[in-house]
Amino acid sequence: MSKSISGFSKLSKAQKIDWLLETHFLDKKNAKRILIQYWNSDDKLQQLHDEFIENTITNYYLPFGIAPNYLVNGKLFTIPMAIEESSVIAAASNAAKFWLDRGGFKTKVISTTKIGQVHFMFQGDFETLKTYFNAIKPQLFEDVKSITKNMQQRGGGIIDIELKDKTKDLKGYYQLHASFETLDAMGANFINSCLEQFAETFKTRALSFDAFSSEEKNIQIIMSILSNYVPDCLVRVEVSCNIEDLNEDATILPEEFAAKFIQAVKIAEVEPYRAVTHNKGIMNGIDAVVLATGNDFRAVEAGVHAYASRNGKYSSLTHAKVEHGIFTFWMEIPLALGTVGGLTNLHPLAKLSLEMLGNPNAKELMQIVAVAGLAQNFAALRSLITTGIQQGHMKMHLLNILNQFEANDNEKTTLIEHFKTNVATHNAVVEALKKLRLTNYD
Repeated sequence: MSKSISGFSKLSKAQKIDWLLETHFLDKKNAKRILIQYWNSDDKLQQLHDEFIENTITNYYLPFGIAPNYLVNGKLFTIPMAIEESSVIAAASNAAKFWLDRGGFKTKVISTTKIGQVHFMFQGDFETLKTYFNAIKPQLFEDVKSITKNMQQRGGGIIDIELKDKTKDLKGYYQLHASFETLDAMGANFINSCLEQFAETFKTRALSFDAFSSEEKNIQIIMSILSNYVPDCLVRVEVSCNIEDLNEDATILPEEFAAKFIQAVKIAEVEPYRAVTHNKGIMNGIDAVVLATGNDFRAVEAGVHAYASRNGKYSSLTHAKVEHGIFTFWMEIPLALGTVGGLTNLHPLAKLSLEMLGNPNAKELMQIVAVAGLAQNFAALRSLITTGIQQGHMKMHLLNILNQFEANDNEKTTLIEHFKTNVATHNAVVEALKKLRLTNYD
């Protein structure tokens, strides 16, 4: 049973581990061995990891792989991916290879605007509040000059600030709704710093605004925070080819492949239960690249799924059509990413990932990440409408099952060969391993 502790954050790393072992584990020696074996042997590198977050006791490893052969706007890329799920990188690689000889991926950044809001309560007259906002707006810009100076010199900064009346949703609720251009930075710290200064100026100056009554001068700031919903930070990616070029699978004619593929996408457009899994497959590719490049995959996830619901119903992010004999598969997706700041310049593998991609700017990274998502979705749909998803997935998952049951190298070699021609379900793998061990024992 757990127990409370005071001042835990002030303990040394060794003391934190000792408390953890004493409080939560029966086999303390084994638990400590597992924690320590994931420490980096380079003390300086380990200290860097220790200081990423609070109360660090060890590192949690994810496989870091690559998917080659991505042709994006005529340029070849090898895409880094950090992910634990079997078959994702294999599927991404297969999709890249499929489209390599069919024109590759075409991408375009549509817009890069990000949003931040000051949420506040006001119980007075809206027209008076609007008059106050129009009067104070130049001062809002003026008071953040020290924050925006460097960003403005690079071509970014605050685009606009609007007053939004949200009282239909919540009594007395208003927003300062600000839009930003943060260039190659994801921009969270920059945006939040600006917002907090907006809030301070907006509240303080209200005290001397003569048109307000004494009650109206009391503007209550609730919070100031950026939004991870970025529908105007948008990138488009597509692939297209003649229908007859969809000819790689001998089990299905190109015309039938295109028709089934389009219907599969349409099902995800109208059926939320399917759309969630459909979009999860897209995020398999996106999250893996976002994580590998040191970006915030949780922010991306939240923004993407909100975008998938923007029309009032959760729906597919991808779309497909055939026109004049041309098959086209595309997606428009919001991605707020950075190539400077945060872990992008701090985590050694994040820096290596960006170098692998040719040190892209934020717009270029948006396009590469979107490509990984579309490729992953194409691979998944291609499997679903032909061989089924399990054939490829379970064969990739085979090693995980064998490792779970501590199969040795000879057993792995034998069973990998066996399941090249047999269906690899979890039960089938376990039974085959048991049978092999009994045969070897006899």
